[in-house]
Amino acid sequence: MTRFEQVFGRRKPVIAMVHLGAMPGTPLHDAAGGVEAILKGAEADLAALQAAGVDAVMFGNENDRPYELRVDPASTATMAYVIGRLRDRITVPFGVNVLWDPMATMALAAATGAAFVREIFTGTYASDMGLWAPDAGAARRYGARIGAGTVATLYNVSAEFAGSLDPRPLADRARSAVFSSIPDAVLVSGAITGEAARMEDLEAVKRVLPTTPVLANTGVKHATVAEVLRIADGCIVGSALKVGGDTWAPVDPERAKDFMDRARAARGKA
Repeated sequence: MTRFEQVFGRRKPVIAMVHLGAMPGTPLHDAAGGVEAILKGAEADLAALQAAGVDAVMFGNENDRPYELRVDPASTATMAYVIGRLRDRITVPFGVNVLWDPMATMALAAATGAAFVREIFTGTYASDMGLWAPDAGAARRYGARIGAGTVATLYNVSAEFAGSLDPRPLADRARSAVFSSIPDAVLVSGAITGEAARMEDLEAVKRVLPTTPVLANTGVKHATVAEVLRIADGCIVGSALKVGGDTWAPVDPERAKDFMDRARAARGKA
């Protein structure tokens, strides 16, 4: 059994995002509400997602805009605090993602006992944040040193808010990353958060990686989840489960339940 299978325990898992409020020290942080407001929002979203029957949740700091490639330690520490406060209420596998810092993500996984992580671990990109060149070797070795060596790693191979400086087609880059940098799964994204990955990209990556899990990372919606799960080995979903489909809104329990009903039906046909 692969590490991916051990973590998620089912075919084509749906991983739902718990988008934390902006962290202390970031421009959009709610200073009046403070950390307790972040905790309260995460608690409500977690309860709604688990009630809807999602297969896993992932905690992320999507609202820490403008994004950084080396994250302020306050963000990682606050995320660890919030997850720690929620830990005994989490009933599904959970993962973490500190945008866009692989070292911080591995540190947060070790601190919280996360089962999986998502990050940009490989590649070189021209991005809104400047030149983006993560080091998978350093991040994975760091994870092994601090007790996160068995965490399942989900590599996003098509960075959002960025364009690859590697001229190879996406499928070739994905296949190369699997050989050189040993991810447990590969993620395919759209151009920015909430925008869908192109179906032709998902198909091309899955074609060259028949034995590696390939997941849709962004923009999966109620109307498209069946088509996505026909090709992909799972998906990560956030915006589609929110009130009005708004990334920054709270989770809508009815939208989340409807999405999972459709995902379960699609898995039965896949």
